[in-house]
Amino acid sequence: MVLVLMLSVGALFAREGEKGVLLSDADITRRFEERRQSVIASSIAALDPADLTKGGHYDVAACLQRGEKREAALARLAKILAVKADGNMFWMFPMVTLMMAGDQGLDDPSRARFAELWRTYWPSRGDTENHWVLYYSSLYLAAQTYPGAGPEKWFNGKSSAENMAESRSYLEHWLEVTTSFGQGEYDSPNYLEEYATGLALLSGWAQDAAFRQRAHLMLDYIFYDYAVETLDGYYGGAHSRVYPRQIIAPGLTPSMALGWLLFGFGERQPNGTVQILALSGYTPPPILERIARDRAQPYVERELKRTRWRLRNAGPESFVIGDKRTIPVYKYSYVDQDFILGSTQGGLLQPIQQQTWNLIWRTDRPAAKAANTFFGVQPYSSPLEGTMFFGADWDTVTNLIARSKADYDTPDKLPSGSPFEQVYQHGPALVALYDIPPGTRFPLVTMFFSRDLTHTEEDASGWIFAQGGPVYIAYRPFAAGEWKPNDWTGLLAHGAGGFISTDFAKWGSGHRCYVSPALKNGYVVQVAPARAFASYEAFKAAVRALPLTFSTATQPEATFTSLDGTVIHARYGATPTVNGQPVDFASWPLFESPFGHATRGSQQLEIAHGAERLLLDFTHNVRQESAVPAQP
Repeated sequence: MVLVLMLSVGALFAREGEKGVLLSDADITRRFEERRQSVIASSIAALDPADLTKGGHYDVAACLQRGEKREAALARLAKILAVKADGNMFWMFPMVTLMMAGDQGLDDPSRARFAELWRTYWPSRGDTENHWVLYYSSLYLAAQTYPGAGPEKWFNGKSSAENMAESRSYLEHWLEVTTSFGQGEYDSPNYLEEYATGLALLSGWAQDAAFRQRAHLMLDYIFYDYAVETLDGYYGGAHSRVYPRQIIAPGLTPSMALGWLLFGFGERQPNGTVQILALSGYTPPPILERIARDRAQPYVERELKRTRWRLRNAGPESFVIGDKRTIPVYKYSYVDQDFILGSTQGGLLQPIQQQTWNLIWRTDRPAAKAANTFFGVQPYSSPLEGTMFFGADWDTVTNLIARSKADYDTPDKLPSGSPFEQVYQHGPALVALYDIPPGTRFPLVTMFFSRDLTHTEEDASGWIFAQGGPVYIAYRPFAAGEWKPNDWTGLLAHGAGGFISTDFAKWGSGHRCYVSPALKNGYVVQVAPARAFASYEAFKAAVRALPLTFSTATQPEATFTSLDGTVIHARYGATPTVNGQPVDFASWPLFESPFGHATRGSQQLEIAHGAERLLLDFTHNVRQESAVPAQP
């Protein structure tokens, strides 16, 4: 049987501004290679032989890999290696990049200095999922460099063989858990780069071919996860971890920088992981760019993730993987050519920096200035959350968290999960319910209205309408609130938290929030593309006519008929229903959309675009491309 790969005109071209973008394998690969080479060329150019204070780790690595400016690169490297080692796993991977990418150009003094640093500096492996991936991928490659080295050569008193075995064991475990039950630090616009860094190092330089292949498969896997929920490089959907600047300005994220290299979205931004990927030689499969650009038809993306490991207060929904407890995270995103509305079920899914749901829309504003987002939050702060995820004690954990995440214990924070929040979404409509106990530290429900919104109106019907670029937004609060400026405490505006608040005036000013203090609370959000209505007035009239009933007298409850006629019913503490049928969370897929499918526990992801298929099979360590037969 002859397999015919059918590509429509829409699959061959996609919108990038006003110009068509050819999407054949050859064109995609050529453009990616041009971007990759431009990264390496600019890295080499950054090293100035006349000024050895300039040029970072990856600039030196690029020079040594290409054999250009070698003397200057070695001189600059000597200065870098003379600095006292610091930064734990964030020290490790730049060192390993220098050792791997620059291997052919290193001199004997540099090699000796690397060996001495690995013997004398003890980097911590940290306490997060991304920390451990960075730590163990770096340690594996460093130990690979010194085969046969005994425990006396290593900071931790283990031999090279022991370090490689421990590192591979953890990384294989992480791969298995992630491809079976979902990632814990899922879909983070910030921490995507940490996973890409560790995997790129292994994919580029692990000597064991099978292990190198697994890292390559996992790069494809995490980049698919991004591609299917991106809009021009902006990472849509719910996120495990975001910082204040990233939740307000979605373009100020490492994922946006990766979107440029991987798929050609936006403008190049300075980013170390982009440099590491370029040096590693990794090339994404062309099907990923076709998926990232194909928004011709709206679609639903469902994903299964998991929480960070719960040490205490795990709750009745928790289950055990190995010897650790977690609970499922049910992700749902509605992806349109002009917007992405995405959510999770609410609750405490990640400590500190969770974003339960959000809306982003297509924008023509520069990424550095855009605030193309709308979302709600219950700003929760409690030792219950801290002791659930961290080993510290009840009396000190909140203070310890706030030392590094300064906004955690403030009423105006925007990243946060809450045990008193339940969310359900169907298509471009969302219902959120809250039952906040008296005495809760910050008994508020906050809705963020960015400065990019226009035509915001408080309607007599109780709906609040707004427009975000090509998207109409309707928000119906169930309890009264008041308008406040974001950062109404002034914490970030006054520079708290160091890098967390840097340049706050540029990205953090001019927004406002609708803040409700009612303990029993909730709201409905209905969004729609402006192109679907004759006018803004027509949209508002259609929303006003939608059936909606709600009550907050006892358990918050709402029944809403959305614009497409779907009836959503939600009651706090109960399973929501759609058109009278309970939502089947037990059968929630690991991935499901027109572009991919994976079942829970399968360790296999089938990626699809038109007739194309790309199977990532971690059980057999196989990456298989194919096409479905053309229909007669």
